[in-house]
Amino acid sequence: MTAIRVDTALAMASAQGLSRLDAQLLLSHTLARPRSWLLAHGEHGIEPAQALSFEALCVRRADGEPVAYLVGEKEFHGVTLRVDRSVLVPRPETETLVDWALELLAAGPAQPAVADMGTGSGAIALALARGCPASRVCGVDVSPAAIALARANARPLGLTVEWLHSDWWSALEGRRFDMVVANPPYIAADDPHLPALRHEPRLALTPGGDGLAALRILIAGAPAHLHPGGWLLLEHGHDQGEAVRDLLHRHEFVAPLTRSDLAGRPRCSAGRLAALQ
Repeated sequence: MTAIRVDTALAMASAQGLSRLDAQLLLSHTLARPRSWLLAHGEHGIEPAQALSFEALCVRRADGEPVAYLVGEKEFHGVTLRVDRSVLVPRPETETLVDWALELLAAGPAQPAVADMGTGSGAIALALARGCPASRVCGVDVSPAAIALARANARPLGLTVEWLHSDWWSALEGRRFDMVVANPPYIAADDPHLPALRHEPRLALTPGGDGLAALRILIAGAPAHLHPGGWLLLEHGHDQGEAVRDLLHRHEFVAPLTRSDLAGRPRCSAGRLAALQ
Protein backbone atom coordinates (compact mmCIF):
# COMPACT_ATOMS: atom_id res chain seq x y z
CA MET A 1 0.00 0.00 0.00
CA THR A 2 1.44 3.36 -1.03
CA ALA A 3 1.31 6.48 1.10
CA ILE A 4 -1.80 8.65 0.76
CA ARG A 5 -2.40 12.28 1.62
CA VAL A 6 -4.31 13.58 4.62
CA ASP A 7 -7.04 15.13 2.45
CA THR A 8 -7.38 11.89 0.47
CA ALA A 9 -7.79 9.84 3.65
CA LEU A 10 -10.50 12.20 4.91
CA ALA A 11 -12.30 12.04 1.56
CA MET A 12 -12.21 8.23 1.66
CA ALA A 13 -13.73 8.28 5.14
CA SER A 14 -16.48 10.61 3.94
CA ALA A 15 -17.23 8.20 1.11
CA GLN A 16 -17.78 5.50 3.76
CA GLY A 17 -20.46 7.65 5.34
CA LEU A 18 -18.45 9.13 8.22
CA SER A 19 -19.04 12.73 9.24
CA ARG A 20 -16.16 15.10 8.64
CA LEU A 21 -15.74 15.62 12.39
CA ASP A 22 -15.58 11.90 13.10
CA ALA A 23 -13.07 11.36 10.31
CA GLN A 24 -10.89 14.19 11.58
CA LEU A 25 -10.98 12.88 15.15
CA LEU A 26 -9.99 9.39 14.04
CA LEU A 27 -7.19 10.60 11.78
CA SER A 28 -5.95 12.99 14.46
CA HIS A 29 -5.79 10.04 16.86
CA THR A 30 -4.03 7.84 14.30
CA LEU A 31 -1.38 10.43 13.50
CA ALA A 32 -1.10 11.78 17.06
CA ARG A 33 -1.65 15.26 15.63
CA PRO A 34 -4.25 17.91 16.62
CA ARG A 35 -7.20 18.50 14.30
CA SER A 36 -5.89 21.99 13.57
CA TRP A 37 -2.75 20.38 12.10
CA LEU A 38 -4.83 18.25 9.73
CA LEU A 39 -6.64 21.29 8.40
CA ALA A 40 -3.33 22.98 7.54
CA HIS A 41 -1.57 19.91 6.12
CA GLY A 42 -3.96 18.29 3.70
CA GLU A 43 -1.09 17.46 1.35
CA HIS A 44 0.91 15.63 4.05
CA GLY A 45 1.60 11.98 3.26
CA ILE A 46 0.40 9.23 5.60
CA GLU A 47 2.52 6.13 6.04
CA PRO A 48 0.93 2.86 4.85
CA ALA A 49 0.72 1.42 8.38
CA GLN A 50 -1.03 4.55 9.60
CA ALA A 51 -3.41 4.48 6.65
CA LEU A 52 -4.35 0.88 7.48
CA SER A 53 -4.95 1.76 11.12
CA PHE A 54 -7.12 4.70 10.10
CA GLU A 55 -9.09 2.55 7.66
CA ALA A 56 -9.74 -0.04 10.38
CA LEU A 57 -11.03 2.68 12.72
CA CYS A 58 -13.30 4.02 9.99
CA VAL A 59 -14.80 0.57 9.43
CA ARG A 60 -15.57 0.26 13.14
CA ARG A 61 -17.07 3.76 13.24
CA ALA A 62 -19.22 2.99 10.20
CA ASP A 63 -20.54 0.01 12.16
CA GLY A 64 -21.73 2.37 14.88
CA GLU A 65 -18.92 2.10 17.44
CA PRO A 66 -18.61 5.42 19.32
CA VAL A 67 -15.63 7.60 18.45
CA ALA A 68 -14.86 7.85 22.18
CA TYR A 69 -14.18 4.09 22.35
CA LEU A 70 -12.04 4.23 19.20
CA VAL A 71 -9.80 7.03 20.50
CA GLY A 72 -10.07 6.02 24.16
CA GLU A 73 -11.22 9.36 25.54
CA LYS A 74 -14.10 11.82 25.74
CA GLU A 75 -14.33 15.44 26.86
CA PHE A 76 -16.90 16.17 29.55
CA HIS A 77 -17.50 19.41 31.44
CA GLY A 78 -14.10 20.82 30.55
CA VAL A 79 -11.91 17.78 31.18
CA THR A 80 -10.82 14.82 29.06
CA LEU A 81 -11.71 11.41 30.49
CA ARG A 82 -10.55 7.95 29.56
CA VAL A 83 -13.40 5.73 28.38
CA ASP A 84 -13.72 2.15 27.19
CA ARG A 85 -16.46 -0.37 26.51
CA SER A 86 -16.97 -1.02 30.24
CA VAL A 87 -18.69 2.37 30.68
CA LEU A 88 -21.26 4.55 28.98
CA VAL A 89 -19.83 7.34 26.85
CA PRO A 90 -20.45 10.65 28.72
CA ARG A 91 -23.02 12.77 26.90
CA PRO A 92 -23.31 16.57 26.65
CA GLU A 93 -26.88 16.24 27.96
CA THR A 94 -25.52 15.05 31.30
CA GLU A 95 -23.73 18.38 31.75
CA THR A 96 -27.21 19.78 32.43
CA LEU A 97 -27.35 17.59 35.53
CA VAL A 98 -23.87 18.67 36.64
CA ASP A 99 -24.59 22.38 36.17
CA TRP A 100 -27.81 22.13 38.16
CA ALA A 101 -26.08 20.21 40.95
CA LEU A 102 -23.29 22.79 41.16
CA GLU A 103 -25.85 25.60 41.43
CA LEU A 104 -27.53 23.87 44.35
CA LEU A 105 -24.23 22.98 46.04
CA ALA A 106 -23.13 26.61 45.90
CA ALA A 107 -26.17 27.55 47.97
CA GLY A 108 -25.88 24.64 50.40
CA PRO A 109 -23.60 23.46 53.25
CA ALA A 110 -19.97 24.59 53.30
CA GLN A 111 -18.63 21.02 52.93
CA PRO A 112 -21.41 19.01 51.31
CA ALA A 113 -21.35 15.23 51.13
CA VAL A 114 -22.34 14.08 47.64
CA ALA A 115 -22.97 10.62 46.17
CA ASP A 116 -22.90 9.87 42.44
CA MET A 117 -24.85 6.65 41.88
CA GLY A 118 -23.80 4.59 38.86
CA THR A 119 -20.68 6.67 38.33
CA GLY A 120 -19.32 4.83 35.26
CA SER A 121 -16.25 6.69 34.03
CA GLY A 122 -16.55 9.02 37.03
CA ALA A 123 -17.66 11.90 34.80
CA ILE A 124 -20.30 13.37 37.12
CA ALA A 125 -18.43 12.70 40.37
CA LEU A 126 -15.24 14.28 39.05
CA ALA A 127 -17.07 17.29 37.57
CA LEU A 128 -18.71 17.94 40.94
CA ALA A 129 -15.46 17.49 42.87
CA ARG A 130 -13.76 19.89 40.47
CA GLY A 131 -16.59 22.43 40.45
CA CYS A 132 -17.13 22.34 44.23
CA PRO A 133 -13.70 21.70 45.77
CA ALA A 134 -15.07 21.74 49.33
CA SER A 135 -17.40 18.84 48.61
CA ARG A 136 -16.79 15.27 49.75
CA VAL A 137 -17.78 13.14 46.76
CA CYS A 138 -18.46 9.42 46.64
CA GLY A 139 -18.79 7.58 43.31
CA VAL A 140 -20.70 4.27 43.32
CA ASP A 141 -20.93 1.61 40.61
CA VAL A 142 -21.83 -2.07 40.37
CA SER A 143 -19.04 -2.65 37.83
CA PRO A 144 -15.50 -3.17 39.19
CA ALA A 145 -14.14 -2.24 35.75
CA ALA A 146 -16.01 1.07 35.89
CA ILE A 147 -14.67 1.83 39.36
CA ALA A 148 -11.12 1.11 38.18
CA LEU A 149 -11.57 3.44 35.21
CA ALA A 150 -13.10 6.21 37.35
CA ARG A 151 -10.21 5.95 39.78
CA ALA A 152 -7.74 6.20 36.88
CA ASN A 153 -9.55 9.30 35.59
CA ALA A 154 -9.27 10.99 38.98
CA ARG A 155 -5.47 10.67 39.25
CA PRO A 156 -4.30 13.13 36.57
CA LEU A 157 -6.92 15.64 37.73
CA GLY A 158 -5.61 15.56 41.29
CA LEU A 159 -9.14 15.09 42.63
CA THR A 160 -10.03 13.12 45.73
CA VAL A 161 -13.17 11.00 45.34
CA GLU A 162 -14.22 7.95 47.32
CA TRP A 163 -14.97 5.08 44.92
CA LEU A 164 -17.26 2.27 46.04
CA HIS A 165 -18.29 -0.98 44.39
CA SER A 166 -22.00 -1.26 45.14
CA ASP A 167 -25.31 -2.39 43.69
CA TRP A 168 -27.02 0.98 44.16
CA TRP A 169 -27.54 1.58 47.90
CA SER A 170 -26.13 -1.71 49.27
CA ALA A 171 -22.68 -0.36 50.28
CA LEU A 172 -24.08 2.86 51.72
CA GLU A 173 -25.94 1.43 54.69
CA GLY A 174 -26.20 4.02 57.46
CA ARG A 175 -24.68 6.84 55.40
CA ARG A 176 -26.41 10.11 54.57
CA PHE A 177 -25.55 12.81 52.05
CA ASP A 178 -26.48 16.41 51.33
CA MET A 179 -26.96 15.52 47.67
CA VAL A 180 -27.35 12.39 45.57
CA VAL A 181 -27.03 12.56 41.79
CA ALA A 182 -27.43 9.84 39.18
CA ASN A 183 -27.57 9.21 35.47
CA PRO A 184 -29.03 5.68 35.72
CA PRO A 185 -30.08 3.35 32.91
CA TYR A 186 -33.47 4.66 31.78
CA ILE A 187 -34.08 3.54 28.20
CA ALA A 188 -37.14 1.32 27.79
CA ALA A 189 -36.52 -2.20 26.52
CA ASP A 190 -38.57 -1.58 23.35
CA ASP A 191 -37.04 1.81 22.53
CA PRO A 192 -36.25 1.87 18.79
CA HIS A 193 -32.97 3.72 19.42
CA LEU A 194 -31.53 0.97 21.65
CA PRO A 195 -30.09 -1.22 18.83
CA ALA A 196 -27.96 1.71 17.63
CA LEU A 197 -26.29 1.76 21.07
CA ARG A 198 -25.26 -1.91 20.91
CA HIS A 199 -21.56 -1.13 21.43
CA GLU A 200 -22.16 0.41 24.87
CA PRO A 201 -22.79 -1.66 28.03
CA ARG A 202 -26.47 -2.61 28.01
CA LEU A 203 -26.58 -2.58 31.81
CA ALA A 204 -25.79 1.15 31.73
CA LEU A 205 -28.45 1.87 29.10
CA THR A 206 -31.61 0.02 30.06
CA PRO A 207 -33.04 -1.75 33.11
CA GLY A 208 -35.60 -3.37 30.81
CA GLY A 209 -39.35 -2.90 30.91
CA ASP A 210 -40.52 0.72 30.88
CA GLY A 211 -37.05 2.04 31.70
CA LEU A 212 -38.01 3.32 35.14
CA ALA A 213 -36.81 0.42 37.33
CA ALA A 214 -33.47 1.97 38.33
CA LEU A 215 -35.10 5.36 38.87
CA ARG A 216 -37.66 3.73 41.18
CA ILE A 217 -34.89 2.08 43.22
CA LEU A 218 -32.95 5.33 43.54
CA ILE A 219 -35.96 7.42 44.51
CA ALA A 220 -37.32 4.87 46.99
CA GLY A 221 -33.93 4.46 48.70
CA ALA A 222 -32.88 8.11 48.72
CA PRO A 223 -34.82 9.29 51.83
CA ALA A 224 -32.81 6.90 54.01
CA HIS A 225 -29.55 8.29 52.59
CA LEU A 226 -30.19 12.03 52.52
CA HIS A 227 -30.03 14.57 55.31
CA PRO A 228 -33.30 16.46 55.82
CA GLY A 229 -33.44 19.12 53.13
CA GLY A 230 -31.01 17.15 50.93
CA TRP A 231 -31.35 17.04 47.15
CA LEU A 232 -31.83 14.15 44.73
CA LEU A 233 -31.05 14.94 41.09
CA LEU A 234 -31.73 12.43 38.33
CA GLU A 235 -31.18 12.30 34.59
CA HIS A 236 -33.97 10.57 32.65
CA GLY A 237 -35.52 10.18 29.22
CA HIS A 238 -37.21 13.14 27.51
CA ASP A 239 -40.64 11.56 28.06
CA GLN A 240 -40.12 10.45 31.69
CA GLY A 241 -40.20 13.78 33.53
CA GLU A 242 -43.79 13.51 34.72
CA ALA A 243 -43.33 9.94 35.96
CA VAL A 244 -40.12 10.86 37.82
CA ARG A 245 -41.68 13.91 39.44
CA ASP A 246 -44.62 11.76 40.56
CA LEU A 247 -42.24 9.22 42.12
CA LEU A 248 -40.33 11.99 43.89
CA HIS A 249 -43.55 13.45 45.26
CA ARG A 250 -44.63 10.06 46.59
CA HIS A 251 -41.32 9.56 48.45
CA GLU A 252 -41.21 12.69 50.66
CA PHE A 253 -39.63 15.05 48.11
CA VAL A 254 -40.95 18.58 48.06
CA ALA A 255 -41.98 20.43 44.87
CA PRO A 256 -40.09 18.30 42.30
CA LEU A 257 -38.76 20.22 39.29
CA THR A 258 -37.64 19.26 35.79
CA ARG A 259 -34.94 21.01 33.75
CA SER A 260 -34.40 20.77 29.99
CA ASP A 261 -31.09 20.18 28.21
CA LEU A 262 -29.61 22.54 25.62
CA ALA A 263 -31.78 20.96 22.94
CA GLY A 264 -34.89 21.91 24.92
CA ARG A 265 -35.77 18.33 25.93
CA PRO A 266 -36.82 17.59 29.53
CA ARG A 267 -33.68 15.82 30.77
CA CYS A 268 -33.30 16.03 34.57
CA SER A 269 -35.61 16.13 37.56
CA ALA A 270 -34.82 17.05 41.15
CA GLY A 271 -36.54 16.98 44.48
CA ARG A 272 -35.63 18.16 47.96
CA LEU A 273 -36.26 15.88 50.91
CA ALA A 274 -38.67 17.41 53.35
CA ALA A 275 -36.85 19.11 56.22
CA LEU A 276 -37.48 18.17 59.85
CA GLN A 277 -40.35 20.11 61.41
